Amino acid sequence: MRIRLEDLILHEDKDYILINKPPHVSTLDERTINTPSIIRLAKAYWEDAQVCHRLDKETSGILAIAKNPEAYRNLAIQFEDRAVKKIYHAVVEGIHQFDGVDVYLPIAQTSGGGVRIDKQEGKEAETIFYTKEVFKRHTLVECFPLTGRMHQIRIHLACLKAPIVADEFYGGHKLYLSELKRRFNLKKFTEEQPLINRVALHAFGLEFTDLNGKLLYAEAPYPKDMAALIRQLRANV
Repeated sequence: MRIRLEDLILHEDKDYILINKPPHVSTLDERTINTPSIIRLAKAYWEDAQVCHRLDKETSGILAIAKNPEAYRNLAIQFEDRAVKKIYHAVVEGIHQFDGVDVYLPIAQTSGGGVRIDKQEGKEAETIFYTKEVFKRHTLVECFPLTGRMHQIRIHLACLKAPIVADEFYGGHKLYLSELKRRFNLKKFTEEQPLINRVALHAFGLEFTDLNGKLLYAEAPYPKDMAALIRQLRANV
């Protein structure tokens, strides 16, 4: 399926483009040149485009793109000063009542492409969590990362014994409809597919100050897979 940046745009002005990144699309170029990336789509749409931050390939949601160097610098400074408000939604395993739970645990990268909690050599990392909705055996959590470390939300939730659905790297498990529905009948000779084929994490909202000093805020609707997962969890409480 061909992806066009125009179809992803949530907001556009003379300085910024805010898009809703689909899952399974890299923010930056990968080694295999044939796979699409947000930076390549952005530059095809606007020659001077620069991606202001990154989302993991599997993570969907809101991503800011600067249309000129001044706009890029403006947002880069705000990220550095932790002045950007980032809101993520995650579906996690278990029932949890998070009311402003603050996880302040330093993170270090591992040689295997992931991260670990490391209080000696890790970089400062902080995330605040709120319960948004509770299902039968799962919880929809609203996450506010105050720092921007790789896999920060994923490992901090794992530390709370609330791994994200399908995040097998940090202790999560794939979720099947047969686990939710009492009378679930799978057709003969078919293999059941998980409700979501990637880490159930979505960058929901982003707020920062534009070049005119005005607050710019936008939200990204859930993609089909995340919306379908939540719909099934609501239907089978």
